Amino acid sequence: MTDLSLYRNIGIFAHVDAGKTTTTERILKLTGKIHKLGEVHDGAATTDFMEQEQERGITIQSAATSCFWNKHRFNIIDTPGHVDFTIEVYRSLKVLDGGIGVFCGSGGVEPQSETNWRYANESEVARIILVNKLDRLGADFYRVVKQVEDVLGANPLVMVLPIGREDDFVGVVDLLTEKAWVWDNSGDPTNYEIQDIPADMLDDVAEYREKLIETALEQDDEAMEKYLEGEEPSMETIKACIRKGTINLDFFPTYCGSAFKNKGIQLVLDAVIDYLPSPTEVKPQPEVDEEGNETGELAIVDVDRPFRALAFKIMDDRYGALTFIRIYSGKLNKGDTLLNSYTGKTERIGRMVEMHADERIELDYAQAGDIIAVVGMKNVQTGHTLCDPKHPATLEPMVFPDPVISIAVSPKDKAGSEKMGIAIGKMVAEDPSFRVETDEDSGETILRGMGELHLDIKVDILKRTHGIDVEVGKPQVAYRETITKMVEDSYTHKKQSGGSGQFGKIDYIIEPGEPGSGFVFESKVTGGNVPREFWPAVEKGFKSMIDTGVLAGFPCLDFKVTLMDGGFHAVDSSAVAFEIAAKAAYRQSIPKAGPQLIEPIMKVDVFTPEDHVGDVIGDLNRRRGMIQGQEAGVTGVRIKAEVPLSEMFGYIGDLRTMTSGRGQFSMEFSHYLPCPKNVAEEVIKEVQEREKAKK
Repeated sequence: MTDLSLYRNIGIFAHVDAGKTTTTERILKLTGKIHKLGEVHDGAATTDFMEQEQERGITIQSAATSCFWNKHRFNIIDTPGHVDFTIEVYRSLKVLDGGIGVFCGSGGVEPQSETNWRYANESEVARIILVNKLDRLGADFYRVVKQVEDVLGANPLVMVLPIGREDDFVGVVDLLTEKAWVWDNSGDPTNYEIQDIPADMLDDVAEYREKLIETALEQDDEAMEKYLEGEEPSMETIKACIRKGTINLDFFPTYCGSAFKNKGIQLVLDAVIDYLPSPTEVKPQPEVDEEGNETGELAIVDVDRPFRALAFKIMDDRYGALTFIRIYSGKLNKGDTLLNSYTGKTERIGRMVEMHADERIELDYAQAGDIIAVVGMKNVQTGHTLCDPKHPATLEPMVFPDPVISIAVSPKDKAGSEKMGIAIGKMVAEDPSFRVETDEDSGETILRGMGELHLDIKVDILKRTHGIDVEVGKPQVAYRETITKMVEDSYTHKKQSGGSGQFGKIDYIIEPGEPGSGFVFESKVTGGNVPREFWPAVEKGFKSMIDTGVLAGFPCLDFKVTLMDGGFHAVDSSAVAFEIAAKAAYRQSIPKAGPQLIEPIMKVDVFTPEDHVGDVIGDLNRRRGMIQGQEAGVTGVRIKAEVPLSEMFGYIGDLRTMTSGRGQFSMEFSHYLPCPKNVAEEVIKEVQEREKAKK
């Protein structure tokens, strides 16, 4: 039995290129888990083990690994920074107890850091902050701290101050111990000396230390009173207060360093132990019923309680399917049988492994607090709960966003068709934000995802990992339809064919709903003209039609149907008759309700050097973008805009051309808005032509 207070389940998350993977690499080196450092830019980082990751120098899948530091066990997940893969960050945060938010010393708080920070706030994950890359041109620790306050609305608790700037960055001053850690230039993280504070920093250190102690002691009234009376608190008291405030998310201990140059990482590891929670100190996961409502029961982290675990990631590799699970309570032995509360089926645990990126270490036993992978589970998907069959329970599931972009793919030969079906099945199990549909008329396979890069990588995996040669159609936008007018209407379904017939009459109102409300049904029938038992059939009839809009066959969103009155026949009325009446009523009334095509609008965040700002803004305006604001930074300008997705295809190439290769951008789905008339007409015409071609 291991002592859970010695466990830390942590994730490392940040914007693209802030140095997450490099930081993970340094932690593994310092803790003795690896002996040779791998660099991201050489494609040799331990946790970037996919070919696509090594080539592009980005993290795509979150990778799990574990290591030890000062007798404490760290389970670490290195997450991707790119916006198309935020799903990986979201589901990792869901099962972690603490995190390290990495920010680039020169780039500061970038768009993706904001999204990830928001996810971490929603998941209530305690964090420490590492301002990385302080050896880079334009790096400024104090500016990034200010940005964390202004942009993220967070409260950074500065724990160290940097010694030197940019090329002259040599180490940090630890404010608590008032000692300077200075590294030499050998690149060996263990080559450092602990010295006195440089004379020119004494005033700054005194000022920041006072601020640190005052903020920390707000967690303990008694210690605060003594401090105000002039009594210096002990180191234990200060650390206990910092720990309490960090776990309560009142503030975030903030460190700095350069992971690439191996400076400053030890203090971050000590901070993980000192300030981030162990599995038992985190608010327990709520259990839910079949509808997803909380039952009031909690999955308390305890080895002696019934078994509860959440599957948070499926990964397929050369040895078969791996299911990553976070165990919340109970213990697990090889050969145990578990219940998947989502499917109602049991699964026998054959092999359990501890993952170190893509290497695996066999296990016979795991317990509450562990993050492990199980080999060969058949029917488990991301977000499913595994539990003790004698004590069934469901943990709060994960919610995944809907894809906004799709492409059609078809194998070049017959043989590839079966292989492609199997490969895509595996890929869908791995990534819940990736969906696949078959177009019934043309037989084409449609891949849906979160962005161009997302689908680009999926096609790359099909080609290289699974060896399937595919032809790819041009990207399609996930348009939707809605209505703009209220319509009051009536429909009667009558059919007589010898014996009992069918009869159902409904009077109803169809009206536009609030954006994001989806489909809403209400019955205001009084006096039994439509008996209560037929109301669900009317709702079902309307609901079954919303996937096919009347303009171009896109799903219809955000409208409300109110059943006002109707009529029934004692013999001929049935649920089926009312369902058919509702389907026909939809076809009859939606065209009268001012149907309108709506398109996905993306929140776009562009970074550009100052001398190209005019070009970038002009180009965004041409793409029907609405500029929301711009902020000048040290190395360039960030422009925030809202732009229709249909205008953003191939944007990265255009942006690079405009900014001589120095521009960057990220985008995520924001909301739907009506299409301008000319665009809507174009889309409808395109859909009609496609339909004609199929026939």
